[in-house]
Amino acid sequence: MSLPPIHLRASDQRTLEHLVQSASEGPDADSAARLDEELARATVVPDHALPAGTVALHSRVRVRDETTQRVRDVTLVLPHQAAPAQSHISILSPLGLALIGLATRDRIDWPLPGGKHTRLRVLHVD
Repeated sequence: MSLPPIHLRASDQRTLEHLVQSASEGPDADSAARLDEELARATVVPDHALPAGTVALHSRVRVRDETTQRVRDVTLVLPHQAAPAQSHISILSPLGLALIGLATRDRIDWPLPGGKHTRLRVLHVD
């Protein structure tokens, strides 16, 4: 399956580029490199022009793992704001990296740690 197109708000792009730079030398270097790849393929739009139903920073997202059929509601945040108990997931987590820029009804096959893969579907974006 090819990767679906992704869209980013210009302000999120700037924030995430800074994150990539700051995380590229530390323990999150692999995730930062993957985020950099996602930024390179994104269509960047003015903040007010982000298509409705698109996952951005601080979006609340309902997502289904089509491998396990598990449905989760998560909020996509920066690493220092992550709070798994409140379902606030880091953009540098495998799920966060997969979701950024997707739109409602998009599906994506995504690698997980340990060489596994999953298929995710965005069900709803607030």
